[in-house]
Amino acid sequence: MPRNYIHLTPQDRAVVMLMRDDQCSIRSIAKRLCRSASTISRELKRADAAGVYDANQAQMKALAQRVKPRKVPKLHVHSMMFIVVRHLLNLRWSPQQIAGTLKAMWPNDSNETVSHETIYNAIYLHPRGELKRELIACLRHHNQVRKPRSQGADRRNQIQDMQSIHIRPPEVEDRLIPGHWEGDLIKGAGNRSSVGTLVERSTGFVVLAKMDNATTKAVVDSFAVVLNREPAAMRKTMTYDQGREMHGHKTLTERTGVQIYFADPHSPWQRGSNENTNGLLRQYMPKGSDLSIYSQDELDAIALELNQRPRARFGFQSPLAVYTAHMTRLSNPNIAVH
Repeated sequence: MPRNYIHLTPQDRAVVMLMRDDQCSIRSIAKRLCRSASTISRELKRADAAGVYDANQAQMKALAQRVKPRKVPKLHVHSMMFIVVRHLLNLRWSPQQIAGTLKAMWPNDSNETVSHETIYNAIYLHPRGELKRELIACLRHHNQVRKPRSQGADRRNQIQDMQSIHIRPPEVEDRLIPGHWEGDLIKGAGNRSSVGTLVERSTGFVVLAKMDNATTKAVVDSFAVVLNREPAAMRKTMTYDQGREMHGHKTLTERTGVQIYFADPHSPWQRGSNENTNGLLRQYMPKGSDLSIYSQDELDAIALELNQRPRARFGFQSPLAVYTAHMTRLSNPNIAVH
């Protein structure tokens, strides 16, 4: 059985050279030196361009390789890159957002960039300990598999005078013109508390609304307050599910000018922007927590943090930057916005 690996000695290499000159096989050389065949195979790669193995030259190559400094990992725990990545992870940026932003900032300098695969490897290959737990906790899904939502009861035909998603203006589907929103509620422990979520479809801009409860009046009042903070030109439509809390949709339209359209039952993909945002919000408001503890100011701060995250779909601009650009164009149509 081969002994534990140690470097070949000059004497070993002399044996390799002599036996190779005698046309001995790799396995026979390995058996003679009590080494693995793979070790001898690697050693013979030190041969010159003509395929001739010389023990002295092989020894010099081996020594030169040993003194060659090892490459320090880009995300070594004490490196500046690691400090930057750790900071952004704690701001709840994803590895893709970090990598994409660094690439956009330094497109021609590989020393200042890192791939998202490298970030994931640095996290999961890090030794066990508090730092590893911290880094994994920063990831959105914490390496957990998402479970499909239960469909619950069919709630069709419970809302009077609702307009179907299928008669929305075509511009809503294109996501090119701003002012079209998707809405929903996220629920707290035992469904006793909730927060309203709104996502503007063309920019990904998030607005959160504090709810005193999930009654129709509370939902209409809260959504009306936050929607009316936006310019009238940014209040065109909202797409919502067929939740009972939206019984007052006509009142909400009267108070905000926003026309409400309703998605088909059990079709969350029809409000994909909102569904994805709700998943991100669970980083701040975990399932089973009491959502009534958040003030409107605190919800605004959470929304701002989300809106400042770079997005790949916008060339790693943030939703806030894209939304602000649209607002600038609305206030001055002569300004070109890219």
